[in-house]
Amino acid sequence: MRLDSNDLLYESKVKNNLSEKLLLYAITDRNCVKEKTFFDAVRESLDGGITFLQMREKSLDHDGFYKEALVLKKLANEYNVPFIINDNVEVAVRINADGVHVGQSDMEAGKVRDLIGSDKILGVSVTTVEQAIIAEKNGADYLGVGAVFSTQTKEDASEVSLATLKDICNTVSIPVVAIGGITLENAHLMTDSGISGIAVVSAIYAQHDIYKATKLLRKVAADIVKKEI
Repeated sequence: MRLDSNDLLYESKVKNNLSEKLLLYAITDRNCVKEKTFFDAVRESLDGGITFLQMREKSLDHDGFYKEALVLKKLANEYNVPFIINDNVEVAVRINADGVHVGQSDMEAGKVRDLIGSDKILGVSVTTVEQAIIAEKNGADYLGVGAVFSTQTKEDASEVSLATLKDICNTVSIPVVAIGGITLENAHLMTDSGISGIAVVSAIYAQHDIYKATKLLRKVAADIVKKEI
């Protein structure tokens, strides 16, 4: 894909201040959305102030996934919010997404880095300090750590203690995002943990008023990491 000058300029900036961009990290799940269309729900979350968007849709076929990724990328770009794709490296490269996020059972981080290049964002899910160290060495730009609380969104997720979350933050030099079962009620438990942000699914997309839920979560996230909004 040939990039114009605006694409190249944006790409050169996308990894700058990554820690700040991870403050309120939204992960899509069309099955969570109620009473509105999926794309309307994503736009409401962007209006509400999400700072990072990951497409994670496991029920779509390849063609549907590709078409949805194009729409979400366009939406995210309107708000100058980084847009990355979960696991599907081929589609991420094809649509020139801002990056890719992979889990421990997906493609190895070093191989993903080779495919997407040095300018793209690479996120890796980890549950232990050892995994975190390896991911950083293999080129990860940030880590997703969790599940920090029990969650129904990802049934195979094992819980990570708050002590382990802190240990990971203290061990690596790249930003860490907490994920898994995070709500307005329990997010404060991660204050002073060292995280750069929180990643949520149902706390945004399963809510009746997505805009309001997002606004509230962004304030909570800022309080946790002690950043002004």
